[in-house]
Amino acid sequence: MTAPAPAAEAPSVIRWHIVAMMMGLCLISHVNRASMSVAGTDRIMEQFSIEPTKMGVIYSSFLLIYSIFMIPGGLFIDRFGLRCALMIVGFGSALFGVLTGVAGWVFSSGASLLLALTLMRGTMGLFSAPLHPAAARAIANWFPFAQRSWANGIVTAAAIVGVAVSYPGFGALIRVVDWPAAFLVCAGITAMLTVVWTYHATDWPGQHRGVNQAEKELIGAGGIPDASASGSLWAGWSTLLGNRSLLLVTLSYAAVGYFQYLFVYWMQFYFDKVLHLGETPSKYYASILQLALALGMPLGGWLSGRLALALGVRRGRAFVSGGGMALSAVMLCLGVLARDPAWIIAWFALAHAAIGASEGPFWATAVDIGASKGGTAAAVCNTGGNIGGMLAPVITPWISGHFGWPWGIGLGGVICFLGALCWCWIDPAPRIAKLSASPP
Repeated sequence: MTAPAPAAEAPSVIRWHIVAMMMGLCLISHVNRASMSVAGTDRIMEQFSIEPTKMGVIYSSFLLIYSIFMIPGGLFIDRFGLRCALMIVGFGSALFGVLTGVAGWVFSSGASLLLALTLMRGTMGLFSAPLHPAAARAIANWFPFAQRSWANGIVTAAAIVGVAVSYPGFGALIRVVDWPAAFLVCAGITAMLTVVWTYHATDWPGQHRGVNQAEKELIGAGGIPDASASGSLWAGWSTLLGNRSLLLVTLSYAAVGYFQYLFVYWMQFYFDKVLHLGETPSKYYASILQLALALGMPLGGWLSGRLALALGVRRGRAFVSGGGMALSAVMLCLGVLARDPAWIIAWFALAHAAIGASEGPFWATAVDIGASKGGTAAAVCNTGGNIGGMLAPVITPWISGHFGWPWGIGLGGVICFLGALCWCWIDPAPRIAKLSASPP
């Protein structure tokens, strides 16, 4: 009698453990980022008589240094690995979170605190630069192609959940322990999550003892180190930076960055100080918008994977990212024109969900274009996003001061629509023109 064939080995799920750890790091990193605006609105501006435009300088200092060191951060990822890069992100963010809190106890004048916080937040931006490029590179290393947009959407959604919980969560923490100690609490959580990442994560599936052969086969070529990556750190730069699609992805992502950081830094202020909806309700309204953004991210990643199978990678991703940005611009304008607070929040939330849907394809496309330089390509894309984000905290109050807050907010919709047009000419990469029907 012929012995029955052994059952096929089920793939292990270590790749999802890697995603879960990155979600934790992204969530707390964005709490650290957004908590500055919560502390500024709730305490610092009033306590130290700092004007909104000067507070905007503190916010933008993070984004300025973050943007300047984004490409060096991508080079670091491609040279030393994503595990090491995210260790530096976590421990560096924890250190400067502590120093941000200490500054609140040490400095007593507004001018000295303004300078100290500008330096502290700017340096935190340096250490945070590799965060999202490293996460995108990890997903490219650990996931089959059809799951990448979805996995990127989940990770970026966790980051936005971090922003969303910052408004009520960090605000409540401030009320209990005051704002300097609140920064120390978040720094401690950041350090603990980084220890977990350091112990469990690896750069490649083949380096992890928990990955079985079935999972390696499911991941495919993405989980195999590229031999070309071992060459010169600067090899291929002219080709990479001359790639039209990467430049267009970067330009389009600058529009996304402007839109998102406009809301991260000024929406609680807009609801509370401009629309006079109340301090506590304004925190929750701002959180609703960020939760809508987070909800849109995995949904957009899932839809991108499905449409890539049906329409091809180029059209599928363009439909999700370009279409989501255009729809977001329209809904933002409707929110600006609305007068009833419920409709304002509803339109703004829908605008956030639509632009959130565009996120996953950006990261997947940048890494696919970069291939062995995927970390650097993702960093180039994110540099554009953060240049746009860096402008929003200072341009928004300036435009609003001259023309009114509806114009300051509405400008984000115009910029977002222009960014959507870039997807008419973006090609992810000829080498991934066809997909196998692996489930997203």
